[in-house]
Amino acid sequence: MTAHRIFMALTGASGSIYGLRLMEELVRRGMPLTVCASESGQLVCRDETGLDLSGEPAEATARLCKHLGVKLGVEVVAPDNLFVAAASGSAGPDAMVVCPCSMGTLARIAAGVSGNLIERAADVMIKERRPLLLVPRETPLSDIHLENMLRLSRMGVRIIPAMPGFYHQPQSIDDLVNFMVGKVLDQLGIANDLYKRWDGR
Repeated sequence: MTAHRIFMALTGASGSIYGLRLMEELVRRGMPLTVCASESGQLVCRDETGLDLSGEPAEATARLCKHLGVKLGVEVVAPDNLFVAAASGSAGPDAMVVCPCSMGTLARIAAGVSGNLIERAADVMIKERRPLLLVPRETPLSDIHLENMLRLSRMGVRIIPAMPGFYHQPQSIDDLVNFMVGKVLDQLGIANDLYKRWDGR
């Protein structure tokens, strides 16, 4: 499966750098992106990376495009806007990635709650049997977290915890981030060489 139109969501878990790095790789490949950051996701992203995704969508889009080094192909939408294409089963994206995904967002998706655009778009992906990838970042994991992830996995949702490996002998934070981004791209069916793959040696 190779996705062409991707809906990217950032929520309130730590790890905004994963989502932004993934966006860089997707736009580099010319894939149109619609991006939505929850209110908590906006706060975390600003605190962790300095990038402000709040305010009017057009202004947030301009800031994100500048961060990514592009002029076109990216659109930021507000988390309370339920009239965008991602909220409709007949017009939704080819794939959706929530990166990072908070346990609150994950729980609401598992319960079928659609209180904002991110949750509604995820609900659409599940009901339409389209690829939904969640990148949770939390530790330790409670029984509730594990049960919610198992429930979603049984529905076909791909759970890709932000757990970078070390067999590729990372030398920097970028190496660790690239490992996780490469894993997400793998699940989207997008070829990449962001990390050294295990070859048994």
